[in-house]
Amino acid sequence: MLDTTFLAYTEMSTAVMNDAMMIPATDSQINISTELHLAKCDCCGLTEECTPAYIQKIRERYHGNWMCGLCGEAVNDEITKTGRVISTKEAMTRHMNFCRESASSSGSPAVDLIGVMRQILRRRLDSPRALRSMPSSPLRSSGSVRLSRSESCLTDLTGGSSSSSYTDLQDLMK
Repeated sequence: MLDTTFLAYTEMSTAVMNDAMMIPATDSQINISTELHLAKCDCCGLTEECTPAYIQKIRERYHGNWMCGLCGEAVNDEITKTGRVISTKEAMTRHMNFCRESASSSGSPAVDLIGVMRQILRRRLDSPRALRSMPSSPLRSSGSVRLSRSESCLTDLTGGSSSSSYTDLQDLMK
């Protein structure tokens, strides 16, 4: 019984696969689905290759403006992070203003990236943290011995000695 059911299922799936493979496609159907256009983001200037149908869908969503995927996510984040309900158009305006301010602040994206990484590292170093043996290990509340890391991988990156400390790292950041 099981063998006949399996054979019937196999024959049916083979017939479906063969039917799907036999459908002829015209040249116009192929050109429509593979035709790509360049679309430049109205916020950040990123250029993407997209189909005309996708471009139209995005322009409808963002009131006639083309938004790349990153800026679209930023607009959605802008909508959700505010405490009150704002429209897509208002969130898009806020994000466009942010992009314009960011573009006019400095000329080099590499300098911007270095500055942002410096800020992130300073925040991480300045934030008070309890000592842990591993970053994900729980704190010992009743023990007098606390484990912490004695070395840092940053010493290899900075060319310093193997016994680096928090203050040495802060001095490097100044």
